Amino acid sequence: MTEKINDQCQDPTQSLTIELPCQMVERIERYAKENKTTVTGALIEALDGFLRKN
Repeated sequence: MTEKINDQCQDPTQSLTIELPCQMVERIERYAKENKTTVTGALIEALDGFLRKN
């Protein structure tokens, strides 16, 4: 029995819902606006940077 190992999602994006403290959301929104990006973009950038360090 052989299984195909797939290291990628069929869809390159996946939805994730989380609850964050209001003050953190405000900081993220402010950062996104100041850096001319979206909240999603800012969160992806932050998480990617954090996870690459570990």
